[in-house]
Amino acid sequence: MVNGPGLVRPARGTRPANRRALIVAAAAELFCRNGYANVGMGDVAEAVAIGPSALYRHFRGKQSLLATVVDEALTAFAAAVDAAANQPDDIAITLAATVLARRDVGVLWRREARHLSDDDRAAFRIQARQIGARLAEVIAARRPELDQATADLLSWATLAVGNSVSFHGLSLPEPEFSTLLGEFIAAVIAAPKPTLGQRHDRDIARAPLAARSRREAILTEATTLFAERGFVSVSMDEIGAAVGIAGPSVYNHFPGKVDILMAAIVRGDEWLRIDMNRALKQAADPRDGLDRLLAGYAAFVFENPYLMQTLVSETRHLPEADRHRAKAAQRAYIAEWVHLLRRLHPDWDPIPARMRVQAAQSMLNDLALTPHLRAFPGIVSASAAIGAEVLTIA
Repeated sequence: MVNGPGLVRPARGTRPANRRALIVAAAAELFCRNGYANVGMGDVAEAVAIGPSALYRHFRGKQSLLATVVDEALTAFAAAVDAAANQPDDIAITLAATVLARRDVGVLWRREARHLSDDDRAAFRIQARQIGARLAEVIAARRPELDQATADLLSWATLAVGNSVSFHGLSLPEPEFSTLLGEFIAAVIAAPKPTLGQRHDRDIARAPLAARSRREAILTEATTLFAERGFVSVSMDEIGAAVGIAGPSVYNHFPGKVDILMAAIVRGDEWLRIDMNRALKQAADPRDGLDRLLAGYAAFVFENPYLMQTLVSETRHLPEADRHRAKAAQRAYIAEWVHLLRRLHPDWDPIPARMRVQAAQSMLNDLALTPHLRAFPGIVSASAAIGAEVLTIA
């Protein structure tokens, strides 16, 4: 159950010297696998064979434990970036090794950190920005033609591609896995200089005009809340308040909260499917098809980052039958990309090809959720161009 170098589940009744490390490792695994809302302190205690009361001698509560888990994950990544700065020719290798040793970092930061206190979230955002800025310095030292903005974009894209392995369970034997992930990271670092305009204050994810019905307003605001705080943490009263109505009035439009979530996920899946069908009908060949898919996907996630976050992280809260259907739709969508990619590269095995697709998509999802990047004109096409490098279709 407990993962990590030297971390083995102790026998009940023993007092291992590394008990705190065991607790943190067990909590990280449980939060990633089951989600913070579905893990109790008793679950963590059971994973390390201690009583719940003993757990509280180390952590005052579950949120405190999550803060420690996220802090240790980000600290490990910061150390990897520092190591890469000392060996700039081995950036990709160093980062790939770190990510595979701490495959939970992406999920902990992007999905579970939403459950932290406001103060902790603010502190960790600063820590994440520092990691991005440090990696941007390393990349800029290798590529002096980059300006601050483009080095910053490549830095965040590099981190996102590396952490893409957090969001799927695919694996390969070593050293093949590390080598392949290193190739993805190296492709981003070496990507042609992105073309960005002058940064402005308008957020393309929040359009200034939004003509919509009350039902559309509920769906939009609820999706944003689900993405920012997690489905479990959002109440119907809060959804109503975001729209300017009383919570019970939301039931005039949706039978319950899970129905709002289902409507959002179905809509996102359908939009992606419609856009994919349009791209494939217009494509001249597989390469053109992938180019069109990338462009359409990038436009979608930057215009709808909160909907995409909900699609990626909140499907687990649907009823079982609906969850299976939603997951099947997502797998089928990715499979279409993999099919095109393997038509371009018939010698590629399905699993590495799928990893490439998920690395490119995860990168776009992550960049779209980074507010300071959304403020640059040209960010959508620039991000799609980096995705093309990861897929090797540029």
